[in-house]
Amino acid sequence: MAEPRIVIEPDPVIEVFKKDIDRTLLRANLKLSPEERLRKMQSAVRSVRVLREAYTKSRP
Repeated sequence: MAEPRIVIEPDPVIEVFKKDIDRTLLRANLKLSPEERLRKMQSAVRSVRVLREAYTKSRP
């Protein structure tokens, strides 16, 4: 006997936001290994720190 199929209705709020998501970036990130994702995130954090430091130094 086949098990009954569970149907999950899409959440209207999520559907509204999905149109603004660039899924190509999500797919590209998911192709990376966990180690590669971590290195990418660490690089982004370093960049933010450099920008913050530069901003702080530029303020009178």
